[in-house]
Amino acid sequence: MDVALVVGIEILNAVASLMLISIGLAIIFGMMRIINLAHGEFLMLGGYAAITATKAGVNIWIAMLVVAPLVVGVIGIVVERCVVRFLYGRMVDTMLATWGLSLLLVGLVTTIFGNTTAGISSPLGSMVIGAYTVSLYTIFIVFVAAAVAFGLWLLLKKTRFGLIARGTMQNANMAAGLGLSPPKVYMVTFGIGAALAGLAGGVLAPITGVVPTIGVAYVAKAFITVIGGGASILTGTISASALFGSVNQLATFATTPVIGEVALLLAAIVLIRLLPQGITDRFFRRSL
Repeated sequence: MDVALVVGIEILNAVASLMLISIGLAIIFGMMRIINLAHGEFLMLGGYAAITATKAGVNIWIAMLVVAPLVVGVIGIVVERCVVRFLYGRMVDTMLATWGLSLLLVGLVTTIFGNTTAGISSPLGSMVIGAYTVSLYTIFIVFVAAAVAFGLWLLLKKTRFGLIARGTMQNANMAAGLGLSPPKVYMVTFGIGAALAGLAGGVLAPITGVVPTIGVAYVAKAFITVIGGGASILTGTISASALFGSVNQLATFATTPVIGEVALLLAAIVLIRLLPQGITDRFFRRSL
């Protein structure tokens, strides 16, 4: 029983972590059809923002939950205004531009912080379950992921901005004809996606540490999850995260972390082979 409870907690943690890593990309790719290859670097910047703020004396919770998303959200808005807004509808050009941006960010961060792992201590302790010890911070990550999912659902489903954003992404010309400003909607939406990436980077920093090249590990999992989830932004991300996170963690427990990563990739290949348009093309079609 103790083992089952510990495994269940770790699976929830894996699912929540994968959902946090992917949700910002789901906003940018799922709504805007922008392939942002710098998504991993946005997470990396969130981690560094949280670490730098904490070392500067800011409360660790504020650093992770406020400073990190704000800093990366502002960076995302600047990127959208200076680069991405000129490339809408040109997918290949966007890929090349964001890939170049990712290389630039890695170089800048390496120059400033060096090529060593930085980190901050987990702000929570641990609890004992039978003969096992589980970090309370893993449970905190689960609650953060649930809060992000619920908050995003409220934003997109229950607010005027959510209605405007979804309508603009479906038909920008119609939105403009109604007196709205599609460029401003694009800017804010891209900024929200970047801020969510920064939040994920800040929250995960205490358990993963941060190095300038860590974005490479993040971006592959994020794209696999978003593509596996399909067209529905929130439901697709959650369902794909649940599937891939569970497979990854169960395989890790049974074998090694490396085999767990391989199992995740194999699960993604099988899923895309069976459901080329993602989970929500077959299930949850009318969901957000």
